Amino acid sequence: MSVTQRRGRRIMMSAAELDAFLAEQRTCRVATVSADGTPHVSPLWFQWDGTSLWLYSLTRSRRWADLGADGRVAVVVDAGEEYGELRGVELSGRAVFVGECPRTGAPCPELDSVERAFARKNFGLDEMVHDGRHAWARLTPERIASWDFRKLAGL
Repeated sequence: MSVTQRRGRRIMMSAAELDAFLAEQRTCRVATVSADGTPHVSPLWFQWDGTSLWLYSLTRSRRWADLGADGRVAVVVDAGEEYGELRGVELSGRAVFVGECPRTGAPCPELDSVERAFARKNFGLDEMVHDGRHAWARLTPERIASWDFRKLAGL
């Protein structure tokens, strides 16, 4: 995973800042490509584990179909209203499906901590409730670019 970027080094997030930012945010924008080359962008809740971004998606969605045909994905997580408050992260690479599809709660040790953290963050629950319509895809980024315009005030 690369967290070094050539342009904008002065406003890029440190590894600790990136982890904290991704841990507190809830919604990302997922960009996929259909088999015919048509791009598709959609919002989605996610979980960051410090290494990978976990996407919890409806399995009957265009996003899921796109990822099944071509795992290449770019994801943006951003925040801020005013120019000087803007901050965000772009992560890209290949997504891989993890666990059963759709997810009904069959044991999957790789998902245990992810699902607990996701349920706590998004639903205030101690464990995940499975609806049989969603499943997990993991993006371990090959490339990361970040920005925090709040750092511009100090330049």
